[in-house]
Amino acid sequence: MKIIGIGKNYVSDKADINALKTGEQLIFLKAESTLVTHNKDILYPDITNELAYEVELVIKIGKKGKDILLENAASHMSEIAVGIDYTAKDIFNASRANKGPWALSKGFDGASPISSFKPVSNFKDLNNINFDLRINGEQKQAGNTSDMIYSFSEIIVFVSKYMTLEPDDLIFTGTPALGSGLNVKGDHLQASIEGELLLDFKIV
Repeated sequence: MKIIGIGKNYVSDKADINALKTGEQLIFLKAESTLVTHNKDILYPDITNELAYEVELVIKIGKKGKDILLENAASHMSEIAVGIDYTAKDIFNASRANKGPWALSKGFDGASPISSFKPVSNFKDLNNINFDLRINGEQKQAGNTSDMIYSFSEIIVFVSKYMTLEPDDLIFTGTPALGSGLNVKGDHLQASIEGELLLDFKIV
């Protein structure tokens, strides 16, 4: 199973989408050991002093594909969840300063908590899905897939040019343009899709 992430994929103003849509997407990989499921609490990692959260919709691949055509891409998705793409921001910044990879800053254990999944068929319009994140009861991030630079299907097309997508592969599809920040021990995170609470855990 692969865990794929896409960076910088949301705008705060839809008017910016066309200008930013260059065709080159920012893609990275996360280790399978980053996954946390069943709303288990997350241990604050001792490798970092800056644990940055980003709420994202996560799509699950349902069937194998390579060089997938845009008109067929949606059929390769089976389910959607909400998750947090965690970054050890201090490690990330140090690596980037030396033009290094993102692997350690995004690949540590616990860096990818995800909710249970909902069938794609539950969603009438994949380009109009609302999701949000509350921390300690306060809304921190809210997004809608209409604000994506690259849609789910366009992400699938792009990634499948480079690597075969296989059943149960997961793709984190980007975070809303505003509201990401740092967690501290004791934070209570709750993420929803269309108002339904699906992800609910604490940092301990």
